[in-house]
Amino acid sequence: MDAGGIIGFVIWCIVSLIFLVIGISYFFAKEPKGFWANVKMCEVNDTKKYNNAVGKLFCCFSVILMLLGLPLLAGQNSPLVFLSIAGCMVLVVTTMLIYELVIMKKYRKN
Repeated sequence: MDAGGIIGFVIWCIVSLIFLVIGISYFFAKEPKGFWANVKMCEVNDTKKYNNAVGKLFCCFSVILMLLGLPLLAGQNSPLVFLSIAGCMVLVVTTMLIYELVIMKKYRKN
């Protein structure tokens, strides 16, 4: 383990914890919270259930993101870092699809 890998993993974990805090804050929100930045939130059927679903999505995203950072501990020049990069791309796209195809489909007011 080198210092660069440890520093990279610590920064990775801090970013992941920010998403965890965002997800936890959704559980306590009174009005529907948006998933996308700078986009007006549409009306939802059940605000509490919607916020809980999005909060769970963010918390799961955070935990998986933190796990994807583990290859950084192998060192800066390790080929395992490719798993972190590729895994993040798959994780982000999957999270967006879950939000749009599952959560919004279920809670969007018609």
